[in-house]
Amino acid sequence: MTAKQFNFDASRTKLGYGAIDIVVNMYTPEVIAQNRVPTDDRFRDKVRLEGGYRAGLTHEQYIEKMDRAGIERSLLIAFRCGDPRMSTSVEIPYEMVHEACQKYPHRYSGLAGIDPLRGIAGLKELDYAVKELGFVGAHLYPHWFGQAPDAAIYYPYYARCAELGIPIMMQVGHCLLYRSDNRLATVAKPITLDRVAIDFPELTIIGIHLGYPWTEEMIAVCQKHPNVFMAGDAYAPKHWGANVNHYINTYGQDKFLFGTDWWVIDPERAMNDISDLKFRPVPERKMLRDNALRVFNLPS
Repeated sequence: MTAKQFNFDASRTKLGYGAIDIVVNMYTPEVIAQNRVPTDDRFRDKVRLEGGYRAGLTHEQYIEKMDRAGIERSLLIAFRCGDPRMSTSVEIPYEMVHEACQKYPHRYSGLAGIDPLRGIAGLKELDYAVKELGFVGAHLYPHWFGQAPDAAIYYPYYARCAELGIPIMMQVGHCLLYRSDNRLATVAKPITLDRVAIDFPELTIIGIHLGYPWTEEMIAVCQKHPNVFMAGDAYAPKHWGANVNHYINTYGQDKFLFGTDWWVIDPERAMNDISDLKFRPVPERKMLRDNALRVFNLPS
């Protein structure tokens, strides 16, 4: 099949438009073969990753899954997990994500992983990712670096994201045990974004993974700051909780974005869950599509 055969047809969806998944990990046979997965089999068992997916999906197979789910575009993360000098550190190279985005430009966009330990070199790489590779945002895993989002080590990267006009997303909330040989501390409660939003009012900040279990705290920070948003990835929508669902459906409808954190949550399952939750049509469309178009400045 050619890339052209993977264009999205919104008329075939129940909603009449395509959703945008803002948190997607590359989980291909190539990624697995190169040992670029930051979790072990114990964690994959815990999230109940189906056996048929353990070997990864090609991009063609994953885009077919997106089509079945009604997802038009996925934001692929070139993640950076920990100090590259450590044996437990893994990353997805920017070039690997860029290659996928080039092959399927109507289905993928790239996110540049942040490693604050790389200093000026990391800032130059971020410039390159945005200006030359066309990446639409940045991504940070604070727990992999052992410091809260409001730590000074991240501030040069926040400033650069603001200068580049791109949002930065980061995991906030409880850090699970991703691999038994590397126990990471929970360092990123949602309230730590408060200081960042005050210091960088020009920076768009997205707290991903719901901020769980501190979802009310995440909502409070979103409501305080116009530049702070939250995303419902890494947890199946049926488990988001009544307070989150009310927020999406009412006063937070412009502040919430859809994500899966594939392979953690299957996009087909996520979209079926959302259908079962019966959100009002306008807030549902904002969550699934319109907010992401605006926040990431994506083609409509």
